[in-house]
Amino acid sequence: MKDVIKYKEYLGSVHFSAEDEVFYGKIEGVDDLVTFEGKTVNELKQAFTEAVEDYDDLCIKTGKSGEKSYKGSFNVRIAPELHREAARKSIELGISLNQLVEKAIRQMISIRGSGA
Repeated sequence: MKDVIKYKEYLGSVHFSAEDEVFYGKIEGVDDLVTFEGKTVNELKQAFTEAVEDYDDLCIKTGKSGEKSYKGSFNVRIAPELHREAARKSIELGISLNQLVEKAIRQMISIRGSGA
């Protein structure tokens, strides 16, 4: 994992501003913009934790879900050669290209989740 911190079920992006000499980030995967910052790694982690707790409280008070809503469809841009090979593989397997891509994503998430 790169430049990401976790707390509860939330992910936070992590960046560094050399000009301001501060670490900063935002909570990813939510419909709202929730940011945090700190001068040290420990301050950044604490600010992220506080931002998540505050966001959770706000969601409870307003009755909204803390998770971003997803439609289940997205555009993928890949090299034409890879597109051709994926289409051929889906034909060989007797499945749609969408099913092939979903299967590949499920496998990748499973591998990543197991520590690879």
